[in-house]
Amino acid sequence: MKRILAFIILVAAASCIDPYIPNIKGYKSLLVVEGLITNENSSYKIKLSRTAKDVSSNPAKVTDADVYFTDGDGIKTHLQNSGDGYYKTDSTSLTGVIGQKYTLQIITSDGKEYKSEECTMLPVAGIDTVYYEKGEEISGTLGESFTGIKIFLNSAEATGMNQYFRWTFEEAWKFIMPGPQRYTCTIFRDTTFYFEEVPVVKDVCWKKNQSGEIITSSILSGGANYINKQLIKFIAPAKSDRLTQQYSILVKQYSISEKEYDFWNNLKKVSESGGDIFDSQPYKVISNIHNVNDAGEMVLGYFEVSAVSLKRIFITVHELDTLYLPHYKTDCVAIAKSPDDWPGGKRPTWAEIYRMFTETGDFTFVMPLLKSGDILGDPVGQSKLLKLVFSTKVCSLCEYSGITTKPDFWIDLE
Repeated sequence: MKRILAFIILVAAASCIDPYIPNIKGYKSLLVVEGLITNENSSYKIKLSRTAKDVSSNPAKVTDADVYFTDGDGIKTHLQNSGDGYYKTDSTSLTGVIGQKYTLQIITSDGKEYKSEECTMLPVAGIDTVYYEKGEEISGTLGESFTGIKIFLNSAEATGMNQYFRWTFEEAWKFIMPGPQRYTCTIFRDTTFYFEEVPVVKDVCWKKNQSGEIITSSILSGGANYINKQLIKFIAPAKSDRLTQQYSILVKQYSISEKEYDFWNNLKKVSESGGDIFDSQPYKVISNIHNVNDAGEMVLGYFEVSAVSLKRIFITVHELDTLYLPHYKTDCVAIAKSPDDWPGGKRPTWAEIYRMFTETGDFTFVMPLLKSGDILGDPVGQSKLLKLVFSTKVCSLCEYSGITTKPDFWIDLE
């Protein structure tokens, strides 16, 4: 939603040589609503925020509202305020039912009442297959071509005249930390060093990512009654460590109404439109939420009600060997330093070198290099030191780029 506001404010000036920020008279902060009910047995979330006049500012969170759902039978389910603009249901208090109707209602602390249109949960076709093929994509301002894999989806047969779909996905992948921390260091009187081996070297890590793309399609009467080869995700292994060990993607397929389909397509057009002053005016982004007592107030966002189908696949690096894809090259490097690396003038001591890197907060001490001797638990004098090795935290500690805990769903295939 922040991108929509940025587009509306800057569309007339984004391509000018000199930046221009218009003086917006009569600006009003708009309520932004994001939320979804499905037939999954899970907690449902509504996120409330308000747009900001300055496009470089973060939207203000709405943290003091009363939020609840009402179904077609008149049963209300109140959401708990979980902070930071989020309101959630207990996973056991409400599970969406196909064919049931749902309405979202919001009452803000200033007494304003907002209400969504009544939305019916439509049935959704199943997902037949999720698969990948080698492919290319052109991206970037210079139109650079990248080779990688394209992940596609085929749906099962869908019933009904017209069917509208939206897809999201959740990614997870295992990777190896390039330069994990192997030793810790304690310095005594700036001259004696104690190096202790890290009990467990955390070199196996995982990352997670949720889709931000808008992916929609439709099945219209008179055509095929299934979705075939819908592109979900392109991965360029030269640009990401996703395919260095093992990768997983969970694809979610939603059934949506024609109006919601138009909402997502218009939102996609707004976000992808250019910024030339002679461009057409921004597409109208339809919302199904309104102020009960002020029909003229604009609200951003859409209350979604949708059944969902899911399918997960795993891809191992060895499966891709026959595709001869480019390899990922990390830009992580180990920095090994000693006083001799500062020729001429006053050289830092070993202790000063250690503090020089570790006290900035950007680097981790990884390990020592010694001329001779056993380093485990033994005091080491300066004369035995050859180098102290450091690495950036994002390259040495899992917590700075991912997680060390294997996800619950994860299955190691090799």
